[in-house]
Amino acid sequence: MAIGYQQLVGFMPRRNILLPTLCIILLIAVWTFRSPRPPINSWLDTAATRGAASPPPSSLGPPSQSHNDVDLSAPDAPFVGWPLQRVCDEATWVQGLVYICDNNSGGIGNIRNYIQTCIRYGLEAGATGLVMPKIRKRNETDLADLFTDYLPFDYMFDEKHFKDAFAANCPQITLYDDIKDVPGVGSKPNIEHITPKKFGNREGCDFRDQNRHTDRFGNRFRKWLNDPKNGRSPPSPDHPRLIRFNWGVLWDWQIYRDGPEFANTFGNILRFNDQLLRLGKKTLKRMQAYAEANGVKDGRFLGVHLRTESDALGFWPTYNTQTEAYLKQATKRGFEVAYIATGDPLEAQNFAGAAIEMAQMRVVSKADLLDDEELEELDSLSWDQQGLIDFIVLLGSDFFVGTMPSSFSVYMAMKRHLKTGGLYTRPYKVGTEGDGLSYLVGNYEKYWEGWLFMWDGMWP
Repeated sequence: MAIGYQQLVGFMPRRNILLPTLCIILLIAVWTFRSPRPPINSWLDTAATRGAASPPPSSLGPPSQSHNDVDLSAPDAPFVGWPLQRVCDEATWVQGLVYICDNNSGGIGNIRNYIQTCIRYGLEAGATGLVMPKIRKRNETDLADLFTDYLPFDYMFDEKHFKDAFAANCPQITLYDDIKDVPGVGSKPNIEHITPKKFGNREGCDFRDQNRHTDRFGNRFRKWLNDPKNGRSPPSPDHPRLIRFNWGVLWDWQIYRDGPEFANTFGNILRFNDQLLRLGKKTLKRMQAYAEANGVKDGRFLGVHLRTESDALGFWPTYNTQTEAYLKQATKRGFEVAYIATGDPLEAQNFAGAAIEMAQMRVVSKADLLDDEELEELDSLSWDQQGLIDFIVLLGSDFFVGTMPSSFSVYMAMKRHLKTGGLYTRPYKVGTEGDGLSYLVGNYEKYWEGWLFMWDGMWP
């Protein structure tokens, strides 16, 4: 019986299957002609059949935001504020917590990074108050003496620009002109001194290493701030807590942990003041005119930072090492004129003579380019302020040569590097020919002894 049933099911006369088969064929035909036909390359990877990779249909090109067209390397570049706003929007704010970012020293490369490193920690801590940074002046007769009087913020920087940047992009922070302006501090403010690296286990780290615990700094700092074992009450608007860093918190923060957008824009909160910008731009124009007057097309010139002054450290490249490397680059790139920045007039003279002899290149300084009235204004500036005039001119040079590990030269190379990608500039390739805009002579063999860590902790 079972065998008979299988035979019955497996057998069907042809006339009984003809009609159903015709119906199925008709339905397929109707469906095929009525449905939209996708292009063949939507289901057949034609590129792959030719041996080429096929990009995903959702791939995007480089970002096209209009602010990426801004030349962030310019000394007066506008501040692109949304990366700062993003950091502020992510912060955990603490009412009554005030940071004082004034324990700084040195030249422009150091001063600005002291200030910015302190501010960045303040944002991570959640400080709702910031006292306007002051600047420690260098001794004019002993350049190695970095700890003289405190001068106001506008000694170097544009105060209005700084305040406007915070007002527009980080309104959670109140800026105070002076410590005494902080509500509730009293006549004798109690300022607590900290070292951020101590808020994390440093076992195995070189003492010069960046802070490897910045992601956790905010939580650990606030835990310490609120711990009654420290003998202080948590901060409040009526009873603020004032925080100042111990000296030396300079290259702590690994800048690219915040993303290139923040790393490449944060530096522009510190814009040079109007006087320095005006005199610097005027000197740059005179330099370009000098080059053209000497037959150089488009005013093309080499920018030189000769770092041999009395405060230069013993292991830095010598005058001879710098001169040989600089003139080699000048010859290689065909420069006929150069602008030299140095605080040693005698060494500038020596370099100018060597440049004529070895590279057939004329060399001038700011003192050679400005007229009597402008020179009088220049002479009224301090040694470091005059260095900022040089900085502006060197930014405008067609190629820059400097020395490693001068923070002035490193800052210059990083600032110029912003020409390569704007807001999304990738890190400078340290110890190589770089980006075709700058060359720094120095020892790149050892990360710590060669001070290469500066490149990871300096905002351009």
